[in-house]
Amino acid sequence: MLTITENSSVAEIVSYNIETIDVFKKYEIDFCCGGDVSLRKICDEKGLMYKELQWALQNISQLKNKVYDYVSWDVNFLMDHIVHIHHAYVTANIEKIQQYANKVANVHGIHYPELLEIKSLFREVSEALVTHMKEEEQVLFPYIKHLVAVQKQKEALVTTGFEAIENPIQLMEAAHENAGNLFKRISALAKNYTPPNTACTTLKAFYTALQEFEEDLHLHIHLENNILHPKALKLEEQMAK
Repeated sequence: MLTITENSSVAEIVSYNIETIDVFKKYEIDFCCGGDVSLRKICDEKGLMYKELQWALQNISQLKNKVYDYVSWDVNFLMDHIVHIHHAYVTANIEKIQQYANKVANVHGIHYPELLEIKSLFREVSEALVTHMKEEEQVLFPYIKHLVAVQKQKEALVTTGFEAIENPIQLMEAAHENAGNLFKRISALAKNYTPPNTACTTLKAFYTALQEFEEDLHLHIHLENNILHPKALKLEEQMAK
């Protein structure tokens, strides 16, 4: 069991128990791109009571974490999970959400001009994610799998054009931060996905779909930034010994 202290990082806590995401979301604490921060620092910056946050984190159910213990997963299995679950989710839902965005912007954009900006921001983040996922699937993930094979003495180490795996990882995490920031703007414009009282069914469905997309993106980024990337860096470090 993880003992939560003032020095525990957000990323460490979420990695141990994925259900703590709900607590961090409640307190509007970034657990993916900005997860490498101690609880004390977060509380000081946001004016939160540390004991209150600690209690909420320690008393949340452990059920989900027992079922999905991502930290203990094999690296290859984790990458396959990311591709088949999270990349597939993004690919399957981009077009549907963009159609919603276009429709509600065209119909309601005069009365709710924020819908026009939301439409533009979602197009920007979706195009960036498509490129980003392609780079992961064609460059980063295959190289990590290669390192695993080298460790198991099934392949000889092959040099790459990026010198060290830290370089593409930094690029991937920069893309994650960009996507997270774009969705922060979307969420703010959508008033945390609270549709107007007069909203039609399509607008309500649009906000629901956006919220679900953002939640999946947060978990997606967490799995890569806080679990996969550190494992990959450690793997390459072991190769150098």
